[in-house]
Amino acid sequence: MKIRTIANVSLCLAMLSISSGVAAQSESRWQNVNINQQNREPRRASFFAYENLDKAQNFDKKKSANYLSMEGMWKFNFVKDHNKRPANFFAVKYDDSQWKDFPVPGLFEFNGYGDRTYKNIGYAWATQFDPNPPYISELNNYTGSYRRTFELPADWKGKDVYFHVGSATSNLTLWVNGKYVGYSEDSKVAAEFNISKYLKPGKNLIAMQVMRWCDGSYFEDQDYWRFTGIAREVYLYARPKLHAADVRLNAGLENNFKDGVLDYQISLQGGKSDVSITLCDKDGKQIAQATGAKGTIKVPNVKPWTAETPNLYKVFITLKNKQGVSEVIPQKVGFRNVEIKNAQLLVNGQPILVKGADRHEIDPDGGYVVSVERMIQDIKIMKQLNINAVRTCHYPDDPRWYDLCDEYGLYITAEANLESHGMGYDEKSLAKFPEYIVPHIERNEGNVKPLINHPSIIVWSLGNECGYGVNFEKAYDWVKAYDKTRPVQYERGGYDSKTDIHCPMYIGYEESESYCKSNGTKPYIQCEYAHAMGNSMGGFKEYWDLIRKYPKYQGGYIWDFVDQGVRDKSPITGKEIFTYGGDYGRYPASDYNFNCNGIISPDRRLNPHAYEVQYYLQNVWIKDLDAANGTFNVYNEHFFKNIDDLKLTAAVYANGVLLSTVEISGTKGIAPQTTRLVKSDALQEAVAKAEAEHAREEITVNFAFASDGSEPLVDKGQVMARQQFIINGYEFDNVDTPIAEAAPAKKGKAKTKVQTASNLEVEETNSYVKVTAKRMSVTVGKLTGMIDYLDVDGEPMLKFRESMTPEFWRAPTDNDYGASLQKEMRVWKNPQMTLKSFDKSESQDSVVLTAIFDMPEVKAQLELRYRINSEGEVAVTEKMTTDKEAKVADLFRYGMQLQMPAAFSKLEYYGRGPEENYIDRHSSSFIGKYEADVKDEYYPYVRPQESGNHTDIRYFSIFNPSTGKGITFEGYAPMECSAIPYLVEDLDAGIEKNHAWGQHSGDLVEKGLVQLHIQQRQYGLGCIDSWGSKPMDKYRMHYQDRNFSFVIKAKK
Repeated sequence: MKIRTIANVSLCLAMLSISSGVAAQSESRWQNVNINQQNREPRRASFFAYENLDKAQNFDKKKSANYLSMEGMWKFNFVKDHNKRPANFFAVKYDDSQWKDFPVPGLFEFNGYGDRTYKNIGYAWATQFDPNPPYISELNNYTGSYRRTFELPADWKGKDVYFHVGSATSNLTLWVNGKYVGYSEDSKVAAEFNISKYLKPGKNLIAMQVMRWCDGSYFEDQDYWRFTGIAREVYLYARPKLHAADVRLNAGLENNFKDGVLDYQISLQGGKSDVSITLCDKDGKQIAQATGAKGTIKVPNVKPWTAETPNLYKVFITLKNKQGVSEVIPQKVGFRNVEIKNAQLLVNGQPILVKGADRHEIDPDGGYVVSVERMIQDIKIMKQLNINAVRTCHYPDDPRWYDLCDEYGLYITAEANLESHGMGYDEKSLAKFPEYIVPHIERNEGNVKPLINHPSIIVWSLGNECGYGVNFEKAYDWVKAYDKTRPVQYERGGYDSKTDIHCPMYIGYEESESYCKSNGTKPYIQCEYAHAMGNSMGGFKEYWDLIRKYPKYQGGYIWDFVDQGVRDKSPITGKEIFTYGGDYGRYPASDYNFNCNGIISPDRRLNPHAYEVQYYLQNVWIKDLDAANGTFNVYNEHFFKNIDDLKLTAAVYANGVLLSTVEISGTKGIAPQTTRLVKSDALQEAVAKAEAEHAREEITVNFAFASDGSEPLVDKGQVMARQQFIINGYEFDNVDTPIAEAAPAKKGKAKTKVQTASNLEVEETNSYVKVTAKRMSVTVGKLTGMIDYLDVDGEPMLKFRESMTPEFWRAPTDNDYGASLQKEMRVWKNPQMTLKSFDKSESQDSVVLTAIFDMPEVKAQLELRYRINSEGEVAVTEKMTTDKEAKVADLFRYGMQLQMPAAFSKLEYYGRGPEENYIDRHSSSFIGKYEADVKDEYYPYVRPQESGNHTDIRYFSIFNPSTGKGITFEGYAPMECSAIPYLVEDLDAGIEKNHAWGQHSGDLVEKGLVQLHIQQRQYGLGCIDSWGSKPMDKYRMHYQDRNFSFVIKAKK
């Protein structure tokens, strides 16, 4: 049956139900697209009315006599199939003594009922039935029935009493004292019901029913976990019969953004009342007052609101009757303007940069139930990472979230709970059928009306990934008519559609730059970009190079803020894991770990790429450093604040060792968007001293701007911006220079080596050549051509019978899988290597062993050359000669790998760290000397994959902390290294990463070894998307001749 026909049938059914007078009891409402609510209170601004001014000043409704919490344990019955729900369970005399206790708020799937399901594209019922709106099956349509009694406060007599449920997925049906009250859909907007006429003095019964799916679920096909139950706040509240039905506050600016203008409108219900408006500053000092239900208050020299300067004022709306004050409504307002001019989004006249992230409302332990403490933690992390904007993907969040964004300062693109992705973007898109106009409009009403008074909201979003059609055009018109103060955006329609902002998703660098060079008149702000899935965010730098270059490119929202993994225990190891789609249920609809795309992990630990985000979003930059004279420019990228809250220091290092740290003044009063030349005599002296005393070493200067703790949610000492400059570069040894002929020692390499032939001992058999010099013994197999054994002071460095071998493969990242690189590049996973020749030559100071291999599958020849000198140093050269006519896939890496016993558990290295880093994601990892435990070098991504790499390595040492013995690898040029307690094969999911049981880092079993990777370099990570895009060409590793050399030494 066609969609249009079904919709018409639904309309007829609804009309029939109404005409017969049984609409209130109709069981078809959950399959009727035209019945999205019954008897639910109209949408209104989010506020709470207090009994007097004293109570209102605290902004804590829980301390009001008008408030009664309904959170806690309810009697609960669960059925898997909707048609098995208990009949008449809402009756007053129904026996619920055998029912379970169940928490409210709380989700079925987190309390032992039903399977946790994750789906990206396609509905949660994908493995059960085909989408055919508004049809919803009763099979596996979990249904929870709730009952609870409460005592009606005696002083609520004569008042209207409302029941508030902050979020019910997917719908809510309500009864009070056995009587049907109403019905609500839209699981992400509060449902409120006036239950006054159903109440009686004393004990009362509330009964609710929540279903997993209803017809409204066709509009809630977001890329996230599909849970069931009640989230957010649940309470009763009382109000006088005469009260404020709605509050509209528009706090803007005029006179060059210096003076405030507060337009207010109070809608009354139940009659007329005296209304007064009092405006106070943040400390409660009265600034202005007015009377009447509608009017304007002007405030000279107001402190404007921005995300950088979240200045809030308090508004107290007082209603009075003959007996006195009947209610007081407190609101916080911020004076600010939002507009679009010259293809730029302006806040208070400034073309802000949107350093944003998409944020799902998710908790690893509660699912949709997210505490205020968790919200504050998220904002604190955003501040730490220099994130200044959030898109509430893809639905309205808990109203308390917006209060916090107002208070602490975040720009919000507020999105409606509207995504019909599972119907596609083309002819079946529900956006195209006028029969579905009602949910499109209603869901935007549910977004705009409750949240309209929040200054943090600067853009409305009509929804996400629904296709485009008349319904979105009508929704755009409605929002623009209702709120003329904010831009409205929608991604799927494209540039020429009804959207004020050009807000595509996952557009690459070239296409982004093309738009920036065009005559497009809309700001360019990607609603989703830089897909942060797994080990990702390579190439983030290049996005921000473009954003800072082109005025109309104002940023975007990283997808996304937090991995959506759910905390659980591994059935393999018993360790903590974070689960994802496909981990629960027998026939799960699933897109596996595609919901784990976070800058941070589910438990709010920073993922390694978070540091790169922090770096490129920072708001202060050092430019034009002249270290010899101690001068440099400081650029304040903020738009509204100086950087007086930041303390600047510069640390001077030589070969990674800290020499001195100097404090630098002169940064006070640097105005927004301006640059100041700063001179530091202390820095000049520190650099001069370093160059004089460490002339042969690499000298770096690390600048850091640390907070003084005065900004909200920013700890004292938190580094908000940092940069590293190399003053005197590192000079590497010449490749494979014999000691007797060696050039003078290079910087940092002072050599006083003495060469004698007697230092070399050569042992040769039919199977191997063993060369011993001083502390080092190296054995190369004649049949393998590899270093089979490596010993220092008689202690084996390699796992028994595990040779050091060439390596071209890595455990694919999520982005690699998305681009099918695990298939495209598979020829490099274990390419055939046939030993063609083995040669030994000796000289006065060295023995050279050379093995040449044919690699027919990749049409190449590989030469491994080992030069062991009398100092016991092993120079390894890996040379690949390719067929210039052949077409062979790129490589994941080029270098060598070796396995060592687990006792070699400590690292010392000089290169980029301490976080893992890659060729296209290393700016935030400064060059330095670091120490680490091998066990900490693997980062536990939700799904195992390549991890632990370090770039720009000068030397890399691994040793046994008990004996101090180990080996050091030194490069002739910057190289890349890693050491983790797992093999590549442990982290490699294979041809397809989707398995019957998902792979999790907590499932990994340590093998009692360390695998080292010594490589010329590794393939980039990329971040454009995780379903097809490769890293930028300059970060790939194309098939070509390659030559890589390094030295192995006994660790001193």
